[in-house]
Amino acid sequence: MAWFVPAVKAVLPYVSSIVAAAIPVFTVRKSDEAAAAQAQLLQQQIAELQSAASKNAVHIKELAEQLQKTVAALEQGATLAESRLRRTAALCIGAIIVSCIALGVSVIALFGR
Repeated sequence: MAWFVPAVKAVLPYVSSIVAAAIPVFTVRKSDEAAAAQAQLLQQQIAELQSAASKNAVHIKELAEQLQKTVAALEQGATLAESRLRRTAALCIGAIIVSCIALGVSVIALFGR
């Protein structure tokens, strides 16, 4: 055991440089594992985003179809409302004409005597 103490004293100054050289190797392994885990997480997130994007595309297509049906219904309603408005305007013009004739007849009847 006496030979062990001088050997340790001879190696001790070099231990720090050996440890300093060995730590990056172990750190790289851990960072490689962390990088692999990060890459796997990234791939999972990409897959989730792609899935969400495809679901969104389906939902957007459904919304576009609903919007198209709604616009068609609104156009049909607008056409119906426009025809009703024209009919109402024609009736109003007719009523104005009839009231003007009645007013004229009443004025003639009143001042004609």
